[in-house]
Amino acid sequence: MIVKENTVVYVACPALSATGGPELLHQLVHSLRINGVNAYMFYQPSMLNPVHDAYKIYANPFVETIEDDNRNVIIVPEEKSFIDLLAKYSSIRKIIWWLSVDNYYIRFNLASRIMNKLSRYTSIFENYSYEARTKTLSKTSDLLKVDQIANASLHFVQSYYAYEHLVEKGIDNSKILRLSDYVNDSFLSVDLESVKTRKKDIVIYNPKKGFHYTKKIIRSLRDINFIALQNMTRQEVLDTMVSSKVYIDFGNHPGKDRMPREAALCGNCIITGRRGSAGNSFDVSIPDKYKFEDTDENLKKVGEVIRSCLVDYERRVEDFSSYRERIRNEKAVFENDVRSIFLG
Repeated sequence: MIVKENTVVYVACPALSATGGPELLHQLVHSLRINGVNAYMFYQPSMLNPVHDAYKIYANPFVETIEDDNRNVIIVPEEKSFIDLLAKYSSIRKIIWWLSVDNYYIRFNLASRIMNKLSRYTSIFENYSYEARTKTLSKTSDLLKVDQIANASLHFVQSYYAYEHLVEKGIDNSKILRLSDYVNDSFLSVDLESVKTRKKDIVIYNPKKGFHYTKKIIRSLRDINFIALQNMTRQEVLDTMVSSKVYIDFGNHPGKDRMPREAALCGNCIITGRRGSAGNSFDVSIPDKYKFEDTDENLKKVGEVIRSCLVDYERRVEDFSSYRERIRNEKAVFENDVRSIFLG
């Protein structure tokens, strides 16, 4: 049990950031407060209005300072700047939440931070980030060499991929607890049978992930309509997913990504690579025949499966029924985990 009498839980989060990680951080504080825990957001950098519009629905209070007391808890995501933040405090109990294993290594490397500024060159960045992470991993034999990681009281993992990595890098598995996530309620409420009538022969993808390979697929299938999920509101993403039949993702899958799950709930067939969390059957639990190494030799096979999903959609989409059911149960699992971990 983490929460004791008079415990305050602080959850650190990037200010004005709207991605999967920050949403999960907001979901945690929201869940803790529902369960009677005195929990707050702690945004970095500090500013007058740090809450992104997308997360105002959680109505989480935030603080600008932390009481450094051993009855209290601070939870930070794995980004280096947040882990470095822990050095400011000597008494508070410290927890690192590994939402994205890769992002820790990417941001650990100065060169990759320079590349982040060039992220508009998506294909260059995608290739570089994966290679930078791999190169840095090979040089980092033990995460325990980083003081703030070694001194953390606990580590939460959002994915099995993260758990395996922490154990491999020397973290005692008794200090690792599973705390996953769930997709936004707007996707959980989608009724598959009703949206089937809206389906078109459309393939969707996230251009920020795996585009170096995705563009090869697009070039090899010029007669198929591909739509990039970019510059869209959440509602526009939802509407696009509801009308499409296939979602492809050949990115590095640094954690248990939300977008494949959102697409699956909207009735898409899911096709991925095998990098990161997509390389195991726990985090991306789709049939193995829908996962491919991102090689030129596999381009034809990927194209054949995409075409089959479009033409034989009614049958193919049933291959993902167990994946969808697991995703629908994630919110209940998350809430149970929160109660178990924090309240005992």
